Amino acid sequence: MIKTVIFDMDGVIVDTEPVHRYAYYKQFSELNIEVPEETYTSFTGFSTRNTFQTLKNLFPTIEHEVEDLIQRKRNIFNDAFDTKEDLYLLEGVEDLIKDLYANKIQLILASSAAKVTIERVFTRFNLHQYFSHIVSGEDFPQSKPNPAIFIHAASLSIAPKEECIIIEDSTNGVKAAKAAGIYCVGYRSEHSNLQDLSGADLVINHFNELDAQKISQIAL
Repeated sequence: MIKTVIFDMDGVIVDTEPVHRYAYYKQFSELNIEVPEETYTSFTGFSTRNTFQTLKNLFPTIEHEVEDLIQRKRNIFNDAFDTKEDLYLLEGVEDLIKDLYANKIQLILASSAAKVTIERVFTRFNLHQYFSHIVSGEDFPQSKPNPAIFIHAASLSIAPKEECIIIEDSTNGVKAAKAAGIYCVGYRSEHSNLQDLSGADLVINHFNELDAQKISQIAL
């Protein structure tokens, strides 16, 4: 019986991807580099640090330190986030979160996003009350598909990992979930159509396909 649901954030709870994309590409322009769409898409699930470490390897002309690059991107993102009015929770996810919480299923967030970004989202949408733990990718040296973030999240569960599931929307996230040995629900939305979710145990197209009863009865 499932007792804990581990949520990714970007692309699962809220779609901040357009804001991240705006921030990254504004910074790419400042750095005078051209990042192909295919390369940018491959960063999905990466922490900001891992993204810039990869970019510095791909573009030797980037002389800035990784920490300086992270701070600049964060500043651009925060300015855009605070002024963006059309930012909403993804359709159906708030109802699912409230239903799981009401039925005493533990909720844990495991996101590649920085702590400051998670805090902004959770404060804006009043989500702190539902989640027992928040785990940020910035605390781990390697990003998804490395399973470390999910292994740690599962260690915070009230139940063994065999009674946990992960909800993810990215190729790297699904790979990380399966590498951690945890049941994975792949969420396919209009924002994740370039992601390969074939490794997930179950794929959904809308959160109305799930509720506390269905999740608690998932056969592992």
